[in-house]
Amino acid sequence: MSSDYIPVLIYIVLAVGLAVALLVVTHLLGPKKPDPEKLDVYECGVPPIGGAHLRFSVKFYLIAMLFVLFDIEAIFLYPWAIVFKTLLKSGNFIFFEMVVFIGILLAGLFYAWKRGALDWE
Repeated sequence: MSSDYIPVLIYIVLAVGLAVALLVVTHLLGPKKPDPEKLDVYECGVPPIGGAHLRFSVKFYLIAMLFVLFDIEAIFLYPWAIVFKTLLKSGNFIFFEMVVFIGILLAGLFYAWKRGALDWE
């Protein structure tokens, strides 16, 4: 039974050995000429201004979380829409359940809107 795993073990040893050997060879043979321009942080061609740790407003994270929340909830509409006709054959209960679901989503959206969570200042 354990003899079946010997090729896998050999493969793992060869893969790790090759990775380590390539890292060592590139470290030994690679050029070592650092200069200030090469070591500078690349910011799409724009010279960096200020520190790297900027403080973001809490509004940014709040809007991002609301986007993810409503986006994930909107994903639940797709499976329902795909099987909508077959669900209507069994009655209108499924339709009204989705109307309630969308109503709860809209209530949450209007609540966030009224509280000013969507205002970008």
